[in-house]
Amino acid sequence: MRDHGGDLARAQALYGAGDWLDLSTGINPLAYPMPHLSPYVMTRLPESTDLAMLEAIAQDCYGTAASVVPLAGAQAAIQLVPRLRVPGVARVLGPTYNEHAGALAAQGWQVKQVQSPDELAGADLAVVVNPNNPDGRVLSPDALLALRDRVGLLVVDESFVDVMPQASIAPLMTLAEDRMILLRSFGKFYGLAGLRLGFAIAGEGHARVLRDLAGPWAVSGPALVAGQAALADRDWQDATRARLSQDAARMDALALRAGWGLVGGTSLFRTYHTPDATAAQAQLAHGHIWSRIFPYSGHWVRLGLPAPDAWGQLEQAILTGTGS
Repeated sequence: MRDHGGDLARAQALYGAGDWLDLSTGINPLAYPMPHLSPYVMTRLPESTDLAMLEAIAQDCYGTAASVVPLAGAQAAIQLVPRLRVPGVARVLGPTYNEHAGALAAQGWQVKQVQSPDELAGADLAVVVNPNNPDGRVLSPDALLALRDRVGLLVVDESFVDVMPQASIAPLMTLAEDRMILLRSFGKFYGLAGLRLGFAIAGEGHARVLRDLAGPWAVSGPALVAGQAALADRDWQDATRARLSQDAARMDALALRAGWGLVGGTSLFRTYHTPDATAAQAQLAHGHIWSRIFPYSGHWVRLGLPAPDAWGQLEQAILTGTGS
């Protein structure tokens, strides 16, 4: 089942309208400030020079020598990757973000979810979300390189790696790479999910095919401008990582008071083990907090981080009925 966070309309239909706090996604609640947009950005087609500048800035930010292909979000890359090869056997390390398996199956791949990296070996295409969503599992760059040599094509989804850049395998990618593709989100860490910007990092051959599949003007003018500014702003990136780390620790302490155990996550989202996930989601929803639960677990609840002025609302909702 291809279910997602962010469906606040469903929460309102079930629990009523009001001042809702949507923590069902892992999007930074304090977005990068949008730069000024010149009138031509909205009235003209995106320029190739702006696209080339974004690619160069992204290469520098991600520390990679491989090609960087801007797309309309990491989701766009997920939809294109299954078309890079003739469908065969695909394995996805899970449980994880379900769009990978869904997109592969839609293109005729035989998809199997596996529980350990060793079970990926021998697949024509293998997918690893790193760090993983929702449990935060991380495979080291060395482990990923070893895995690459045991599969036909390794797809590494690094949508949440901006909070832990040391875990990224992008610096080890080159233009000659032909057996691995990385996916990077922009909207999550920079808090601008509505812009729909993301990247595929690949060797020259795969990058060329991805550009052809995406077609012209795959990225909007406003996304090009915002991406150039945000990816070059190292001071904002460092400050944001520090703030998110502090807020994640604060949320863990709050969950501990409620008697929930930490499963894992990143500093953009936290996943907890609760006595009953459906009951926990309902409890939070009565406090107008929307969370994420999963069809494969009766206990896991995932929460994104709130904005600074929303902690009181979260604390009241999460501690309701605990006696704290």
